[in-house]
Amino acid sequence: MKSKNEIQQICDILRKAYPDVKTQLLHRNPFELLISTILSAQCTDRQVNGVTPALFRVYPTPDALARAPIKKIEALIRPTGFFHNKARNIRACAAALVDRYGGVVPHGIEELVALPGVGRKTANVVRSAAFGQAAVVVDTHVKRISRRLGLTRHEDPVKIEFDLMAKVPEAEWNDLGLRMIYFGRETCRARKPDCPNCPLFDLCDYPEKTA
Repeated sequence: MKSKNEIQQICDILRKAYPDVKTQLLHRNPFELLISTILSAQCTDRQVNGVTPALFRVYPTPDALARAPIKKIEALIRPTGFFHNKARNIRACAAALVDRYGGVVPHGIEELVALPGVGRKTANVVRSAAFGQAAVVVDTHVKRISRRLGLTRHEDPVKIEFDLMAKVPEAEWNDLGLRMIYFGRETCRARKPDCPNCPLFDLCDYPEKTA
């Protein structure tokens, strides 16, 4: 497992490689980010961004989306995949926002994860990107890279989240997750990591890394 000094080196190197990071999901407010993040499951941000402008043009508020015909929602979000389930989830989520919070997206993790279709990853994206709260977002890239770097031994995303929270300085939480996502897409890929050109090569515990 990594020392505090090694963890800080990892943070510093990723900050230098990716100095300005933000979520790639297009949004104008917490509601749009929440729905966009739910739609991003098992598809790319680009696919989500391709459908959300039209979705929010037709249904711009939680109340409007909660009252929308499910078939119309499905037609608008079809390119994101799994559109039957996603349509039900985002409409139910919008209805819960209206019924429980007057159409306002809550700030708290417990309130967010109680909404239909919202897990800890989605909740933490909203808390971090919409509300500026310190949160660790664990997606497939963060999971893979955290294990390869020796920041966690766990497979479960929640346990990984708490490992990172315990070891990484809180000031690094929001940006570190985003930087790992950028890094995972460009360098530390799942099947063919670009180890020879990796700036974290000397700090990496991955047993299959190649020189």
